[in-house]
Amino acid sequence: MGAQLRVYKRRIRSVTATKKITKAMEMIAASRVVKAQRKVAASTPYARELTRAVTAVGTGSNTKHPLTTEAENPARVAVLLLTSDRGLAGAFNSNAIKTAEQLTERLEREGKQVDTYIVGRRGVAHYNFRERTIAETFTGFTDEPSYADAKKVAAPLIEALETETAEGGVDELHIVYTEFVSMMTQTAVDSRMLPLRLDEVAEETSTKGEILPLFDFEPSAEDVLDALLPRYVESRIYNALLQSAASKHAATRRAMKSATDNAGELINTLSRLANAARQAEITQEISEIVGGASALADANAGSDN
Repeated sequence: MGAQLRVYKRRIRSVTATKKITKAMEMIAASRVVKAQRKVAASTPYARELTRAVTAVGTGSNTKHPLTTEAENPARVAVLLLTSDRGLAGAFNSNAIKTAEQLTERLEREGKQVDTYIVGRRGVAHYNFRERTIAETFTGFTDEPSYADAKKVAAPLIEALETETAEGGVDELHIVYTEFVSMMTQTAVDSRMLPLRLDEVAEETSTKGEILPLFDFEPSAEDVLDALLPRYVESRIYNALLQSAASKHAATRRAMKSATDNAGELINTLSRLANAARQAEITQEISEIVGGASALADANAGSDN
């Protein structure tokens, strides 16, 4: 009984230490998600207005450009997958990876070759373990991405878009990231960044009662689109990185809170078992004392007779 009680006490100490760690991680994630939310809110208007500007240029001219013109027979596409460098975030990474794999399967069924670009060590490890080809990887900044990080990710994608397909370029650019909806809801989504679907953006704008601005292009609409291409890709990737970071911190907070609650329940269970073991040990000791006293009394009574 004494050995069993020591085991319970040792496990209680271990779980208590783990609970302190998960509680601290929950508090850290909670503080980071607030900062990430602010960055998302600050970057979204710029990305939205830039998309409207590109749409206005595309609809107001007949210029063929990778931003706005779809290839007749797209043969090669790029898929950018955003994951995190660290785990302990529940199903955050697995949901994004699953969405990317479903998108890749759909594109391959359409007869397109897929080049996968991955942000985050978790996604890279998943693809490397399964020996899948990766075009390029980016790691080390997923918790607090900056615009410079977005430019670094966008550079090879823009180069691929500007390169002919026969020379290794791509006709389309898709992105898979986790959209931050609320502290309790984060959704893995896939979106085609390029070519831009002008009709969808125009329809969304009209639904909101907005009117696309009119522009005069100097020196030409094509030059304007050339200038907007890197800005558009960078801003969209930056916003997606911020959305993914906020979602990851929210998922970590939720996972750590669940772990902390589970640790508390386990401590209560182990405490009850330890109390039961202690009570059983005390009962056994009392029984042994009573039994010894009874035996001694019987022995004394026998000697008197």
